Amino acid sequence: MSVLEKVRPRQEPVVRELRVTDEHGRRVRVWELVLRYALLLAVLALTVGPFLWQLSTSLKGPTEDIFGSPPEFLPSHPTLHNYERVADTIPVWDYALNSLKVASASVVTNCVGSALAGYALARLRYRGRGVATLVFVLAMLVPVEGIIIAQFTTMRELGLNNTLIGVVLPGSIGAMNVLLMRNAFRNLPYEIEEAAYVDGANVWQRFWRIALPSVKGTLAVVAIFAFMGAWDDFLWPLIVLSDPDKFTLTIGLNYLHGTFANDERLVAAGTVIAVAPLIALFACLQRYFFRGVGEGAVKG
Repeated sequence: MSVLEKVRPRQEPVVRELRVTDEHGRRVRVWELVLRYALLLAVLALTVGPFLWQLSTSLKGPTEDIFGSPPEFLPSHPTLHNYERVADTIPVWDYALNSLKVASASVVTNCVGSALAGYALARLRYRGRGVATLVFVLAMLVPVEGIIIAQFTTMRELGLNNTLIGVVLPGSIGAMNVLLMRNAFRNLPYEIEEAAYVDGANVWQRFWRIALPSVKGTLAVVAIFAFMGAWDDFLWPLIVLSDPDKFTLTIGLNYLHGTFANDERLVAAGTVIAVAPLIALFACLQRYFFRGVGEGAVKG
């Protein structure tokens, strides 16, 4: 043993305690962390579980028991025959095309109209701006069932009954989407637009080149909400449309369920066909969606 080893005391190895902190840097106890994950798993099971069950049922053959206990999520012999039967039973792809037309038109009208209205409520100075904002807030409190007769009468007077335009028009601009865009525009610094105003930019140039590119996240949120609302809508298309060639997918699947109420595999396959575009849309826009929720959050 050397002289230095005799003089220096032996240092014990440092054992660092693993600490879990939240977004504010506060320490999270172990039982709190376990409770959070348990609640998240429970919510995940309640939300995703029914869809997985429908997907599993749609892939099961006629010889497999779908009501067994305990339930089997994984089919023994997966098959796509149920999806072929859906296409042979009803014109599901024609219905899906009609729904896609309605949903795409709703996305375009909501994005354009909500962006323009939200910018006008947030940035432009004019008399009655507060009253206009209050009108949009009050419009959210009115249930759809309370005005659906007035909507139907209006579409009939305009000659738009039994048309896809009549399906799109009442939901072309949503009050919630306008308020989301308004709050997103209000969160932008005024100095940026003031600098553009000094450089000679007019209102349209400030809106198109400065304000709108800064709220792409909220615009993606509006697009997702508009697409989901139009794609999943059942009551209003059922009232307006009477021609089977113009039915949307939700109405077509209702006829499928009524004709083959005992064949749950067929109904499950139709349900998966209806949900698949929504999942694809959210997967493409999820990055902008979570950013846009913060941009358009309602502040007190």
